[in-house]
Amino acid sequence: MNLSPCKSPKKENKTIKVKGTPVKTKDASCNTVTKTKEISSMPRAGMPPPPPGVGLDRKRPPSQEIRTPQQIKTKRKKKIADKILPQRVRDLVPESQAYMDLLAFERKLDATIMRKRLDIQEVLKRPMKQKRKLRIFISNTFFPPKEAEDGEETVPSWELRVEGRLLEDAASARFCDSSKIKRKFSSFFKSLVIELDKELYGLDNHLVEWHRTPSTQETDGFQVKRPGDQNVKCKVLLMLDYQPMQFKLDHRLARLLGIHTQTRPFIVNALWQYIKTHKLQDSSEREYINCDKYFEQIFECKRMKFSDIPSKLQPLLMPPDPIIIHHVVTVEGPDAKKTACYDIDVDIDDSLKHQMNSFVMSTQNQAEITALDSKIHETVENINLLKTQREFFLGFAKDPQEFISNFLISQTRDLKTMTDVVGNPEEERRAEYFYEPWTVEGVNRYFYSLVQQRRLELEQALMMRNGGM
Repeated sequence: MNLSPCKSPKKENKTIKVKGTPVKTKDASCNTVTKTKEISSMPRAGMPPPPPGVGLDRKRPPSQEIRTPQQIKTKRKKKIADKILPQRVRDLVPESQAYMDLLAFERKLDATIMRKRLDIQEVLKRPMKQKRKLRIFISNTFFPPKEAEDGEETVPSWELRVEGRLLEDAASARFCDSSKIKRKFSSFFKSLVIELDKELYGLDNHLVEWHRTPSTQETDGFQVKRPGDQNVKCKVLLMLDYQPMQFKLDHRLARLLGIHTQTRPFIVNALWQYIKTHKLQDSSEREYINCDKYFEQIFECKRMKFSDIPSKLQPLLMPPDPIIIHHVVTVEGPDAKKTACYDIDVDIDDSLKHQMNSFVMSTQNQAEITALDSKIHETVENINLLKTQREFFLGFAKDPQEFISNFLISQTRDLKTMTDVVGNPEEERRAEYFYEPWTVEGVNRYFYSLVQQRRLELEQALMMRNGGM
């Protein structure tokens, strides 16, 4: 079978510049390769890179698949180590030590702020309460009968109002924000009941109740209006809304621990302090408590486990007592319109809690800090680039011949890596290299691959022709 050389319909010469020598590349089908290959401008390890502007003709043209340097900078996460100046720069510029001192101070300051933030977060997990005075105003007004235009008299009536406000003290006023919305009076209570005289208003109409619900609208006060022209004894019951929930202790346990009403964790902690103080924990079996005579009366056992304390404590915890205020609605005399004041202690959130939370969640200066950090990183990168350029030119100035020789060797190795060349370029420069015995086998394999490729092309062409017929 005669083999004719394959003809390419169109030849496009592509040259690769290697130290000023053009090289044409062809593929196995004798077509001129249309791909572009580049020589990396990056030097080998141990060789300084060329400065900007050197070897620009060997750079690959930008494509859509290659990220721009700005995208690479944005994607790469900035590290603290990127801010550190190299030792060579510090030796060259002694004034740069001031920057390193500021960098060390910044790390110390960041660590201190982070530790304080963590401490504040731990504090915010626990309830922060402070005692404040809530002043309750109970007033009544009597409305005597009046003659209407039609000659009929109106029914006499009275009105009872229960209002209140939180008293500001000098210590809390310094930390409180004047623009902050004041708490409504009803927000301090879970329920309010006004009990009137049963003899005057009967069993069905003597109670006025208000109970908190999830959809309750807070108010600054409550009022009750009833007909009547007699003095009325009433009782106001106020149930505080404890947050977190508080419990009243059994009178025996309350007298033993010195606690009347408190939260469950506080009661358990007081119980544990009593056990430690009186050494009631068993010396051999540490999970047991040996009850003294007071514990035996309260818990009705001589010995109990630590794990049994919550279950045995539950029957001894009761809802807290309501606040009871007795008031008389007077409808005659100078007391027909009077106001009584009562002060009670309430627990409210500490005024510092809002400021602590604002400090932890604050991101006011974060954008400015991030911008300054980015600027510092860019400046340090520019300094490192200038240091590399300086080392490049210093190496060239000290020994130009050796520098260029090492640089060409580095570029040759890069060319071999980028073009996937297998072999020894130094030996391939000599003609004797191609007179070795292996060249005959190499030529045979090369032509065999050409024949196989041509045969495949002919078979595909015949299949297309037969399919068209």
